[in-house]
Amino acid sequence: MDSITPDLDEALRYAGVRADESGDMHRKMAEIAAQCMKTVTPRCTYRVSEIAWENGMPSLFGGQLVLPGRTAAVMLRSCSHAALLVCTLGTTFDALARQVQARDFADALLLDGFGGAYVEAGCNAAEREIAAKLPAKYLTDRFSPGYGDLPLDVQSPLLALTDAPRRLGVTLSESNLMNPLKSVTAVIGLSDTPQQARIRGCDFCAMRTRCNLRKAGKTCGT
Repeated sequence: MDSITPDLDEALRYAGVRADESGDMHRKMAEIAAQCMKTVTPRCTYRVSEIAWENGMPSLFGGQLVLPGRTAAVMLRSCSHAALLVCTLGTTFDALARQVQARDFADALLLDGFGGAYVEAGCNAAEREIAAKLPAKYLTDRFSPGYGDLPLDVQSPLLALTDAPRRLGVTLSESNLMNPLKSVTAVIGLSDTPQQARIRGCDFCAMRTRCNLRKAGKTCGT
């Protein structure tokens, strides 16, 4: 993948820092980011499949993964192929998070926000790599299990099909939550025609279940 540059403003939003108080916090976030990036690098893997349709649902890898619900059907309706993507910051980030939390809770919140922005930057870099390898294709917005009406139980076959447990060490709990902490799975449609951005708002955000802004009843406006 190409260079991965996380957005510190996005990291501050994930950490629940308001724009009007981000001056000194931006400096502190930059310090946290530099500390994290010394030892932690996003790692990603992906796999591309032709799309077939079963009873109105996209079917990948010869029926090994069928994506139920309206979200997947709408996102992939004009696509010939789909990419399954997994990205993680790995257990090194988890260990760092534990160390920082034991030392300073405020710094731990900033690190958590940075981790969210960092893994998203890794996903963005993987998307650019997919686009470069398939220049004739147009990519949809990426969407993940748990977004819209795409169920979380899609996680297990998605991880298996990308070999993410072996390649990246990403596993699932009994409640379909991923380990390591900062791990993301996503589906990206690949089309022969330009795709309009269709995913906006909290329901489709990768930070939806762990966003400090959302917990406080606020949004970042994206």
